[in-house]
This record gives sequence, C-alpha cells and structure tokens, in this order.
Amino acid sequence: MLKIIISGCNGHMGRVVESLCANDPAVEVCAGFDVLGTCDREFPVYTSPAQFTGQADAVIDFSSPAALDGLLEFAQAQKVPLVLATTGYTPEQEAQVGAAARSVPVFRSANMSLGINVLLELVKKAASVLGDSYDIEIVERHHRRKVDAPSGTALMIADAAAQSCGHETEYVYERHATRHPRDKKEIGISAVRGGTIVGEHEIIFAGHDEIMEIKHTALSREIFAQGAVEAAKFIAGVDKPGLYDMSYLVK
Repeated sequence: MLKIIISGCNGHMGRVVESLCANDPAVEVCAGFDVLGTCDREFPVYTSPAQFTGQADAVIDFSSPAALDGLLEFAQAQKVPLVLATTGYTPEQEAQVGAAARSVPVFRSANMSLGINVLLELVKKAASVLGDSYDIEIVERHHRRKVDAPSGTALMIADAAAQSCGHETEYVYERHATRHPRDKKEIGISAVRGGTIVGEHEIIFAGHDEIMEIKHTALSREIFAQGAVEAAKFIAGVDKPGLYDMSYLVK
C-alpha cells in the first residue's frame, strides 16, 4: 500500500483527495501538511514539511505557491517524489521546480484531469492543421474564488496551440486595451469568474466562413483529485529523477 502525504490537506481539494484515498485500497494517507495545523483528522497534520520524520511514497500538493520552498526542500532531502497540482507559480518558482526535478521525480501539471490532457492532444492536432489560416481564441470560466487569471490550464492550452500552429505567436489577454484589427500571430485568452463554476475551457478556431470549437467542462473537483491520486501511484514507482506530466498517464 502506498503511503501518501497531502499538502494543503485542510483545503477543499485536500479533503477531496483524502476522501478518494479512503476508498482506494491501494493508497493510505499517512500525514498532511497545512499551515492551519490539525483539524481532528485521521492522520497527523504538520504545519511544516520539515516536521515530518516518517516514511512516505509520494506527496500530493493542492496548497498554494507559498508552500513550494518547503515542499521542494523536503522532497530533495527525503527523496520523496512530488505531485504538484497547485497553480499560480511565478516563472522563478517554475525554475525552482525544474531544478529540484534534477534530483527527485516531480509530477507537475496545472490540470490533473485526464480529459483536459486528451483535449491538449486534440488542440495540438487542430492547430497543426488549421493554425496557419485560423484565428485561435481561448475562453476559460471558473468560480468567483479562483485567484489566478488566466488559469494555468488556459496557458497550457495556449502553449500547446503555439507549439503546433507553425508560425510565431503572441498571447493577448482580454482586448479592452487594444484598438486595432486582430493580428494573425495572436492567440487570445479570456478569463471569466463567477458563481461556483468548477472549470470550463473552450478553444475556438475561427477561419473564413468556418468555426471549430473544442470544449471541456469539469462538473466536480473530484476529477482533479482522482488524476492527482493516479499521478501519485505513477510517480511513486519512478526511480529516475525528472519532470513528469499527464502525458505519461494518457499514452
């Protein structure tokens, strides 16, 4: 049985991960990390990863970018693989993750949904075929409490399209400050925040007299938690340090 630590265990996603693990005979939550400390949980909760002295096979992180330094230090010191599902990292923090992955396996994805990662492959294919003559726009919608915008997933989609469209690209966020016709190289990204929307991502390929749309809708946060648990099972069995992502699970 795999021993899992949940970082951000007192948050909503942390509790969803805990619930899934409780019903999965292949995994056990052996500890939690959370700045709020213990909240009458079935496992010990530590306010800092450095306080944990037990054995674990992987850490699933659904916390905040502020927790990254402690997690990376812990993972490298204890040689425990990481599953990083937190979004909103700065470019400097992304570089830190890449550096840590040289000494310990790190599974990193802005979206742990298997469906989203199949969608990325569809976007790459569509962009490679249509991207030279079609305009690409991305619209993402999330609940009112989401802090970062655009979403990490929207940026993943934009990157997938940019890598495959065959020409130079430039990301344009919203359009309220622009007063000129759309340039061919633009990939537009728009963010909507409101209500309890779990997550929607729509990619529009707009050509001459033709429009193609690819869309993914998340109906619950459980899909992200389930993807993270599957990622933990995968990364716990990886011996070689490196940076891994959902493409390893959707092959």
